[in-house]
Amino acid sequence: MRKLHVYDTISLDGYFTDATNDMSWAHRRDPEWNQYVAGNASGDGALLFGRVTYDQMAAFWPTPQAAQMMPEVAAGMNRMPKYVVSRTMQKASWQNTTLVKGDLATEIGKLKAQDGPDLTILGSGNLISQLTELRLIDSYQLVLSPTILGKGRTLFQTVGERRTMTLTKSKTFSNGNVVLWYEPA
Repeated sequence: MRKLHVYDTISLDGYFTDATNDMSWAHRRDPEWNQYVAGNASGDGALLFGRVTYDQMAAFWPTPQAAQMMPEVAAGMNRMPKYVVSRTMQKASWQNTTLVKGDLATEIGKLKAQDGPDLTILGSGNLISQLTELRLIDSYQLVLSPTILGKGRTLFQTVGERRTMTLTKSKTFSNGNVVLWYEPA
């Protein structure tokens, strides 16, 4: 059975995107961080996106610019199997992408029950919030960025009740990022 993981960056004040939906503040690059990110992208997992994040990723990662800027990450992103949850998309054009339609709990339950690599959600705040409510996420890997946004969107905007998490691991980087691994308690 596959596991479902979240990998996202959040600000010190708890937002994953600012008030204008910009996420550029989350990209604090240095050699140590770049190596860590490249290592994450070279795995054998599968990616799960909401439509908005999928559109952003599909517009960048298959481009020559992405291959030049971050060749290992671009190769991994393009190679990995991808799933996009959308009620409105008719076709997913990025290589190795499967469109997921229908009841969210049922469809994600089916994906998790299949043999194959674990699934990781990138970005996709609305999807994360919905799947957290449905208790379908197995772990959260959150990058805490040393940035205060003041306003924005949280990953858990629609979660209506308290959820307790257990910290299982943490790692600090010289650029100020701290990666925190959590599992539902």
